[in-house]
Amino acid sequence: MIASSASGLRREIAGASVAELAETYGTPLYAYDAEVIRHRCRDLAAWDTVRFAQKACSNLAVLDLVRREGVLVDAVSTGEIHRALAAGYAPHAAKAASGDALPPADPIVYTADIFDRDSLDAVVKHGIHVNCGSADMIEQLAERMPGASITLRVNPGFGHGHSQKTNTGGEGSKHGIWHEEIPDVLRRAEWAGLQVSGLHMHIGSGTDLAHLAEVAGALERVAIEVGRSLTTVSAGGGLPVPYKPGEVHADLSGYFTLWDATRKRLEDRFGHRIRLEIEPGRYLTAESGFVITEVRAVKKQGGRKYLLVDAGFNTLARPVLYGSYHPMSVCPRGEEPSHGAEDVAVGGPLCESGDIFTQTDGGFVATRSLPTASVGDLLVIEIAGAYGFVMASNYNSKPLPAEVLVDGGTHRLVRARQTPEDLVRGECV
Repeated sequence: MIASSASGLRREIAGASVAELAETYGTPLYAYDAEVIRHRCRDLAAWDTVRFAQKACSNLAVLDLVRREGVLVDAVSTGEIHRALAAGYAPHAAKAASGDALPPADPIVYTADIFDRDSLDAVVKHGIHVNCGSADMIEQLAERMPGASITLRVNPGFGHGHSQKTNTGGEGSKHGIWHEEIPDVLRRAEWAGLQVSGLHMHIGSGTDLAHLAEVAGALERVAIEVGRSLTTVSAGGGLPVPYKPGEVHADLSGYFTLWDATRKRLEDRFGHRIRLEIEPGRYLTAESGFVITEVRAVKKQGGRKYLLVDAGFNTLARPVLYGSYHPMSVCPRGEEPSHGAEDVAVGGPLCESGDIFTQTDGGFVATRSLPTASVGDLLVIEIAGAYGFVMASNYNSKPLPAEVLVDGGTHRLVRARQTPEDLVRGECV
């Protein structure tokens, strides 16, 4: 299931010809392997609830695919609530049947550190469960939805991630309710007439398993403060994905065992069942995604060779934001494979010095050993299915790319490419 190509050459994605995809839909293009997403969803079947952090990849076809796998969804905005509903999710759980050991999980949970006015309206209109990341949200919700149950997102005082920019815990993070303020927040919830039924912690995206494991102990301590009203605990997300050679997947079985033991201790203390959730984003979709882009120029700058392609950081922003590494491969236009390999820097078309896909954290240009490529060949940027299209922009007035879903060799368009008319729609002189 690993997406990267060891040879540096790639002719197919999930049984579909890369050249045919480019010819049919144009470049740059996002392509997703449906079976990889299904496989990753099933990796987490031991958990009571798998809740997709759709901010990682929110195309409706992807949301529909994970929904059909039994995965629920997290929404961080009014737009994501709308997407989840459009993909077929019910706004809230059905009433529990008598004798149910666990209350049903809400299909959509709104998770944020604030309510903007539109999101509060949407939550109230649809009766959506809220995961509160700030204490001020409690009174704001109580005014509009008296008697609601809520989840608290807690900042445990520490965090970790693949970049400081993806660290979501500790004093340097805006996210969550500070752990030392939980007693006061519980009093505020009680005064407002809201019941705290869930706890959630998330310390960072792409962190390592050792740091993720620390969350279980921190959440257990807060859970004891909350008490018997708890029916759900969420381990958050952050499951790492291997991008570089030599990196491996996390020990999912060991991670679940750790959390299951935490859950059982809480059940023994409270005398009732506790639902155990996990909230992956990157893990479900990263390896499914590819950016197909065309080589449009080959040039030397002193002793360094550059491949310039028609995708830029407006297409895939992770390298410019975090210095992120993505595997790359070449698909020659002709039938004959490329001969030899060379070290090249890969850049895009933008009028911006940071428009480099082979850069390290801090913006330093690096090179990558790739099969020799010429103008007209295709470059495939791999493991691009998380925080790829969703972070794309219209910088330099570039249209957003098309997206296609590939399933067992069959491909279909799931988002049309923007047109020049789309770029100026809504504007006026």
